[in-house]
Amino acid sequence: MRSEQMLPAEKQALENLLKHAQGATDQSRCVADFLLAWWNPSECGKYDMTTAWGVDDDIMEDMCVVFRLASRAHSYPGKLGYEKQFAAIIREWRPELGESE
Repeated sequence: MRSEQMLPAEKQALENLLKHAQGATDQSRCVADFLLAWWNPSECGKYDMTTAWGVDDDIMEDMCVVFRLASRAHSYPGKLGYEKQFAAIIREWRPELGESE
């Protein structure tokens, strides 16, 4: 699947979450953990669903859309053209992993 095959709502939800993950709040950390669990769960860690209890409803809706996208796409976000954005999240939230992702 290529990024142009994403539904408009999926693309918007993913881009919203990528922006949230670049913040410095508890919600940003939750979003980053969620996204990185899709990127590489073995290296970046699994996602504890109870952490979502602390996110706003609009963020949760975007997370649900992206979860559906990840399931439907049968691919990692890099295949959708989001390597650079996820690399930035790794630098922010998983600096110990360096540029290996």
